Amino acid sequence: MARIEHPAATETPLEWDTPLFRTARTQFEQALPHADVSPVVAARLRHPERAVMVSIPISRDDGTVEVFPGYRVQHSTVLGPTKGGMRYDPEVTLGECAALATWMTWKCALLRLPYGGAKGGIRCHPKELSEDELERLTRRFTVELVSVIGPQEDIPAPDMATNEQTMAWMMDTYSMQVGHAVPEIVTGKPISVGGSVLRHEATGAGVVMVADRACRQLGFRLSESRCVVQGFGNVGGIAAQELAERGAAVTAVSDVSGGIYRAGGLDLQSVREWVAVNSALAGYPHATPITNAELLELPCDVLVLAAREDQITEENAGRIAARVIAEGANGPTSIEADAILAERGVVVLPDVLTNAGGVTVSYFEWVQDLGRFFWTREETRARLAEKLGDAFDRVWELADDRLLTLRGAALVTGIREVAGAIEARGLFP
Repeated sequence: MARIEHPAATETPLEWDTPLFRTARTQFEQALPHADVSPVVAARLRHPERAVMVSIPISRDDGTVEVFPGYRVQHSTVLGPTKGGMRYDPEVTLGECAALATWMTWKCALLRLPYGGAKGGIRCHPKELSEDELERLTRRFTVELVSVIGPQEDIPAPDMATNEQTMAWMMDTYSMQVGHAVPEIVTGKPISVGGSVLRHEATGAGVVMVADRACRQLGFRLSESRCVVQGFGNVGGIAAQELAERGAAVTAVSDVSGGIYRAGGLDLQSVREWVAVNSALAGYPHATPITNAELLELPCDVLVLAAREDQITEENAGRIAARVIAEGANGPTSIEADAILAERGVVVLPDVLTNAGGVTVSYFEWVQDLGRFFWTREETRARLAEKLGDAFDRVWELADDRLLTLRGAALVTGIREVAGAIEARGLFP
């Protein structure tokens, strides 16, 4: 197989030149020949519009002061305000945020949401911070960003190691700066302050909605399938439960402590009870312990990737034994692995489509906050299924028509949506 070349470092501004951003750029360049956009549009979309770096000083519980780096990258505002998560993680960098913001632009455009992509976060070890320290960190971060975020500018959401409480702190801090409650400044917040029903489980539920539709297109039933789920957090845990509720056998799951496997299917209620008490899957007594690497190579019909980036690479792609891979995480499959999987006929349901349930219900939450009118769970779930179904059908049709992978078709579809807006609006001045 010919080696896939990533864009040279000299072609990428050094500020965000990281492996993950080069992956996002390579995917964009591979999709461009099929997108039929002008060189002007292509040049504009290669780079984020804005990248902000801030220093966040906080008082630790022991009285010392520590300064943390924080970032927010806004890729495109041509379709509307930017939208994207805030993550607290020791691996957060400007380049990682730039890559994730880029993918969020294609995701929002693909789902026809009036947003561009953004991503941000703080480089820290969240488990080493107390609840009070996390609150002080979040509130100071929000103040540092108050000039670049807003309900018509940039709307944060939860991501790795952030949650409803984090968003409530951000919403309150922003509201105190402007003098009145602004629930629409963030999404993924508690229902008591304007959150939406279904937002917590939206990403995991959406992964299964897309997987179910793909299985039907491929001629088999999800309800009769064996499924493996990497990750047992918010996305993976909910995806596993949704799979089981649809009749699928979830034979293996994993988290950072390792994985567990049972050929006949796991008792997920028992697994959840174990994790609630022990905070990890390790030691679960009613299944065989396996490593995360072993889990990825288990024979199955559907493999859900709901952990981190770069899980399937050139090294292990040839040993993947799944018929369908559903990307619940962002960027879990490398460029080289994508090519290997395509050659082997493994269907990859790409992240920009498959995990778009979260941003879609975030959009629903924003709309409800702006109108101060809230929907039922049934209404929200039905609208989510409609949005994801429409996007899937358009991607599947383009892939079939242009002989593209589903990732290629999803990216082309998203790029075309953004390009159309740029062409209509033009470049200012």
